[in-house]
Amino acid sequence: MEADIFEYHKEEDTVDIKSFQEEKQKLIQPTALKDPKLAKLKEALVNWINSTLKPEHIVVQSLEEDLYDGLVLHHMLSRLAGVDVPVEEMALTSPAQIRKLGLVLEELDQRLGLQDDSRIKWNVKLIHNKDLLATIHLLVAMVRSFQPDLDLPPNVNVEVIVMEVSKSGIKSDVQTEVLTDEREAVPESLMKSEREDPIEKLLKLEAHKVNTVKKAILYFVNQNMQTLGLQVADMDKQFADGVILLLLIGQLEGFFVPLCDFNLTPVNHSEMVHNVTLALDLLNNLGLKVSSVDPQDIVSQDVTTTLKVLYALFKKHKGK
Repeated sequence: MEADIFEYHKEEDTVDIKSFQEEKQKLIQPTALKDPKLAKLKEALVNWINSTLKPEHIVVQSLEEDLYDGLVLHHMLSRLAGVDVPVEEMALTSPAQIRKLGLVLEELDQRLGLQDDSRIKWNVKLIHNKDLLATIHLLVAMVRSFQPDLDLPPNVNVEVIVMEVSKSGIKSDVQTEVLTDEREAVPESLMKSEREDPIEKLLKLEAHKVNTVKKAILYFVNQNMQTLGLQVADMDKQFADGVILLLLIGQLEGFFVPLCDFNLTPVNHSEMVHNVTLALDLLNNLGLKVSSVDPQDIVSQDVTTTLKVLYALFKKHKGK
């Protein structure tokens, strides 16, 4: 067995050297790493990942150190595209991580519409080697595809050293790499207004206007629940255990959620969280953008969060 392991590493090392000789290597200039624009872009991407994966209690602190093993990218693909790639949850060895990354990136590239390898600025080797440039390119492409309304810092460029190793020696050149495109300047107040969630805007209006919208959503809910003999009187509290939310989703989408999959009469906090988490997973799989919603907020009877989820259903089905 030791001989087999030795031969495996020997073969792997040969491949690495060959690929290094044939490929151009891009490295961010050390001085460019201190660029405030790059720092803001990295911060925006970290915040986006953490917001998306908040319901799964996954926290990312470093783009270089936390994405290389495929775990975070696997969960991001599941939350954003509703795709669950059949791979092991925890890949502890380097070969397992590379195998997992390969499957996840293959699916991601298809979802991003990138079949031409020459256009792709990342690959398994770069991501696994914690290449910051490749990791940022991948994440920016994911934002543009899955959440195009997210505002990333515009016009972020970095200086990179392009190195090429050949039999004749090493050639190097300094180039400018574009990370985000330049966009037309928009007043900060307008950008903030456009980013703001419609429900958060609503809750800033006069009380009677808020109540009018809540009544419309409540009427919509009861209209769809009456066939089950159920009625919601207190929208702020009756969705906290997830039961009515699951039944409502089933009614609207035309399917039955098996009773064995959730707790019809939850008696404790964990059972409520289980129900709400299942409901949010169903909504994400149906294409409704609720990936940033934390199940704990609904269980805690947070009015804004509950309204966000119900408004997403209302918006999709109000015309039916």
